[in-house]
Amino acid sequence: MLTKAAALQAAQEAGLDLVMVSADTNPPVAKIVDWGKYNYARTKQLQKNRQKTKTLDMKQMRVGLKISDHDLGVKLRKVSGFLEAGHKVKIAVIYRGRELAHRDVGFKLADRVVNELGEGIAVDQEPVFAGRQLSFVIRKK
Repeated sequence: MLTKAAALQAAQEAGLDLVMVSADTNPPVAKIVDWGKYNYARTKQLQKNRQKTKTLDMKQMRVGLKISDHDLGVKLRKVSGFLEAGHKVKIAVIYRGRELAHRDVGFKLADRVVNELGEGIAVDQEPVFAGRQLSFVIRKK
């Protein structure tokens, strides 16, 4: 354990810098290092860590209530691609005009979507009716 003046003197004699590592501890911890190299290595490590993290988005797919089988198949292939990439997908069934009188059709369509995507998915948020759309969130198990 050195005093502050002794540590500064030792760093000066070595031609290096005195860097405070942990000021909150008792006694405070400091290192004698080359500040340029230390800072460069630290920023490179932070960049490497940032590259490794993958941000997962919430993707959204909108379908109409009267969607045809083929169109639904195309949209479901796109949704399964999102799920394979690790994203969550919010599926919104859009109601137009007098379709609001037949809310049950949207819930049936939601069940059909979940069944066609298969066993590998989980429903994160159950179908909820809000405004003119029925939405639910799915993810890969």
